Amino acid sequence: MPFGEIVCGSPGSGKSTYCYGKYQLFSALGRPISIVNLDPANDTISYPCAIDISSLITLKDVMEEHGLGPNGGMLYCMEYLEANFDWLEERLRELGEEAYVLFDIPGQVELSTNHESLKGLVEKLTKLRFRLAAVHLCDAHYITDASKYISVLLLSLRTMLHLELPHINVLSKVDLISQYGDLDFNLDFYTEVQDLSYLENSLSASLPPRFASLNMAMISLIEDYSLVGFETLAVEDKNSMIHLTRVIDRATGYVFIPPAGSSAPPGTVDETGGPPVSRPNTYALFTTAAGPPKGDRSDVRDVQERWIDAKEEWDAYEKRQWRKEGEFVREEAARSRTIRKRNPPLGSTQDAHLASRYLSL
Repeated sequence: MPFGEIVCGSPGSGKSTYCYGKYQLFSALGRPISIVNLDPANDTISYPCAIDISSLITLKDVMEEHGLGPNGGMLYCMEYLEANFDWLEERLRELGEEAYVLFDIPGQVELSTNHESLKGLVEKLTKLRFRLAAVHLCDAHYITDASKYISVLLLSLRTMLHLELPHINVLSKVDLISQYGDLDFNLDFYTEVQDLSYLENSLSASLPPRFASLNMAMISLIEDYSLVGFETLAVEDKNSMIHLTRVIDRATGYVFIPPAGSSAPPGTVDETGGPPVSRPNTYALFTTAAGPPKGDRSDVRDVQERWIDAKEEWDAYEKRQWRKEGEFVREEAARSRTIRKRNPPLGSTQDAHLASRYLSL
């Protein structure tokens, strides 16, 4: 079965926008992709949806029939989907072996932190040989406040421990972070989750003194696990999307799978005609398994320069580049039209000549 992502995060973190951006990127790259909407309350889907849970159940119907509120109704819908997993399995098989599947999860954080329905769905998908990674989106503006940043760290840690998947935490909307004021530290302090004791003064200033011990206890908990880190994302920036795609491909193992029909390296099992999860590639494994991904926006310092330190200069530069690209495309189109006018097809000239002879008879 295919590779895929469990796209989760709190409401407003940009899950649907990310799914649509990923669909556009993969379409441009020629990679197959399918998006599965598992949010029964999402009735305004912005992306092409291969499978929609509303065909099975909707939040509105559940609330009306059972008298439940939005939160209870959402949990009921996910439990109903888990109980009727064969409905989802049948439609996933129709997507084929080569599909890359995004699962757009509801924004209710209980589903990814302590409720068992989503975890049960993940386990069933894994039994179908899906290779999944959890992509947890968090709005980047939370890092502008120390207490919000600690809460996001705790939420991310709890999600990682609950879903038990290869996990990528993402600070989304990083292109908008400059609107919320200056950061107390450089961006890498927040993405790499460095020494959190430096946040003690900020936390003490924003909370009563009686919470000081609690603050340090939460900081110690996060540092003791030492699991949480963040990637950055600006959906409209191609380089940012490509970098995050590379990180996710390494987490799922997609980067180690050779294209269909390619010859297997010596010493590997010959599964060149099999599904993507069983095609080995020793060369790709040993050449890409070590070291950080390389490319534009792969260094968090470049991200800080682009979106925080020199955002206006970069915006002006990119506008000039887009203008030059548009002028080049227009010139190429005009040149091709000129060539067609100067060199009409030979067949059309012969047809006109024969037609004139016929009319003269």
